[in-house]
Amino acid sequence: MSWETVIGLEIHAQLSTESKIFCGCATRFGDEPNANTCPTCLGLPGALPVLNGRVVELGARAALALGLHINNKSIFARKNYFYPDLPKGYQISQYDQPFSANGQLEIMTAERDDAGHPMEWRPKTIRITRLHLEEDAGKNVHEGLPDVDRYSYIDLNRAGVPLAEIVTEPDFRSSWEAYDYVNHVRRSLQWVGASEADMEKGNLRCEANVSVRRVGEEKYGTKVELKNLNSVRFMQRAIEYEVARHIKVLESGGRLTQETRLWDDRAMETRVMRSKEEAHDYRYFPEPDLQPLIVSEQFVEDVRRAMPELPETRRKRFGEQYGLSYADASQLVSERSLADYYEAASEASGNPRATANWIRTELLRELEANNLSAADSPVSPHELGALVRLIDEGKISGKQGKDVLVEMFKTGKPAQTIVEEQGLVQVSDTGEIDALIESVIAANPDQLANYRSGKEALFGFFVGQVIKASKGKANPKVVNERLRAKLN
Repeated sequence: MSWETVIGLEIHAQLSTESKIFCGCATRFGDEPNANTCPTCLGLPGALPVLNGRVVELGARAALALGLHINNKSIFARKNYFYPDLPKGYQISQYDQPFSANGQLEIMTAERDDAGHPMEWRPKTIRITRLHLEEDAGKNVHEGLPDVDRYSYIDLNRAGVPLAEIVTEPDFRSSWEAYDYVNHVRRSLQWVGASEADMEKGNLRCEANVSVRRVGEEKYGTKVELKNLNSVRFMQRAIEYEVARHIKVLESGGRLTQETRLWDDRAMETRVMRSKEEAHDYRYFPEPDLQPLIVSEQFVEDVRRAMPELPETRRKRFGEQYGLSYADASQLVSERSLADYYEAASEASGNPRATANWIRTELLRELEANNLSAADSPVSPHELGALVRLIDEGKISGKQGKDVLVEMFKTGKPAQTIVEEQGLVQVSDTGEIDALIESVIAANPDQLANYRSGKEALFGFFVGQVIKASKGKANPKVVNERLRAKLN
């Protein structure tokens, strides 16, 4: 009898505020340890929290982007636990009355082949239980070898940084579904400006609750929480490893323990961190130093109106308005700056489909090679549109266009300037091309005779000779038309 994987995810996303959730300390990444602290985020006696209004606005943006209902009233609560990086001995979070809840999000997902390439894409609806607001803890830093020369430090710059915790129902049935969901959420949060969602900086962290059960069973198996997932790929690998471990234990007659495990990417395995706490272990109770958070319908509507067109809506519009395929439109909305770039370039070129092809192939290759986003491209969308227009008008060939784009990327010069400087204007004059064709035919009588005796493959030879005679400037389309007429 086969096994079914059951996965639920928790994402902690740092909201893009300049100051912390309950005090005025900066949230800058990379500052000197403990530089951005004050009596409030250090939990000193007598210091009181004051809610940062920008946190509520960005939390609302995140909730709406993920299809959640924003509650008019939510309650902050104390979550009690004792770790070195939690100076108060509790975290201000939300529990039974969260900021938002009961969302449904449609994502596109696909299983992968052995090389990790997606196969057939399909839609899947994920239920999001809640998105609540909370403060982050500090950071423990360890160095040296255990039991030899081990030192541990605490950096409290991160303590009090605002987080949105996004919790799903156990709706995932494979590691790749989880992978696609996290990427979807990352893009959505970045798109609406709620979070940078940069896993390398730690401002987006993911935890997975993994269990297995026999196919057909309704009861969930013993779940294990996976932490220390520093990238979406690490998360996918950790889930795969843990699923295989669960099945091996159960099929050998063993029992699983509900626990928290860490992923070790060097060893490519998980290891035990601690036994898993339950909600009652945290002894939640309402935060006495904060009033209930009341959010009006007008506030929610104002936030909704200020948000950009969401990526999935834009993808569908790109397909309908510009005739793009699902794959092309999906790639162009992978980042908001790229989608904006495409629309501006399409308007400048007047040819949306050709513009999409040039961006997806030539421009993205140059951007990726230089580690740049579309927003930082040295080739403006207007100039890329001008390049596409030059090709459409037959003034340069597609091959020349590729060389021109590389030069545009290096120098920042307009396409027209480079074409003029390098003398690349394509020859489309039929009289000039006819003269080139006649000279090529005259110089190759044997090939002409063979062509007229039925060796049609020689047509390509004549095309190449004419292009060569023009030093690459002859318009290939005109050459093909005039040459066929002459030869026949």
